Amino acid sequence: MLEKLLDLVIPSRCAACGARGEPCCARCRVVWGAVREVTRVPTTGVVRVFSLARYCGVGRRLLLAYKERGRRDLAPPLGLALAEAVVELPLGEAAGASVSRAWGEAAAPPRASAEVAVPSASAPARVTLVPAPSRPSALRVRGGPHIERLANAAAEALAARGVEVAVAPALELAGSARDAVGLGRAERVANLAGRLRFREAGRPPPGYPVVVLDDVVTTGATAAACARALAAAGVTVSAVLTLLSAG
Repeated sequence: MLEKLLDLVIPSRCAACGARGEPCCARCRVVWGAVREVTRVPTTGVVRVFSLARYCGVGRRLLLAYKERGRRDLAPPLGLALAEAVVELPLGEAAGASVSRAWGEAAAPPRASAEVAVPSASAPARVTLVPAPSRPSALRVRGGPHIERLANAAAEALAARGVEVAVAPALELAGSARDAVGLGRAERVANLAGRLRFREAGRPPPGYPVVVLDDVVTTGATAAACARALAAAGVTVSAVLTLLSAG
């Protein structure tokens, strides 16, 4: 109720362009293009990584507003963009209807073309989303696990269209890990070594394809570390999906 009253007094503005009406307006939403595969040295032979846009312009402004400037109202539209991408990932065949078929039962907004698009694949009707973890200090500054919030928003969008989905916070990052901003590839790998751990309490349910979600892929060190930590616990990662790719 309070949120609705505030919207009447102070209408929401697009975090990217300032247009009134929505946290992310229709014009800015087209930044989330078709899924494209991202190649990075640390992830080669470990896990496939996919992204929706490059870390620049509108996409960068939206992510920074959500991640660093308290725009939690962006979680639903960003989560929806991730949900739309999940149905395009090549996760393999499974019994029952595919995610893409289930999604197709409801009209989805058109997606802008991307530089290197991945063809739509017959994805399983069930999927588990594992949010990439953040440092405890970052969680405090950002008001909680921002990637987990996106995973929950994506799961809600998928479930609304009949997809069987679970969110499994199966990873944690030790407080001794440094902020990765400004670190090179080797430094990022060393920074995560022994500090990114599996949480048994968040173990994904068996029989579900597992997709790790993150906001940005830069060197690929985090994506590879997440896949390895899960693999060491007996969990196979089908793909890593990020909103943006840097570099």
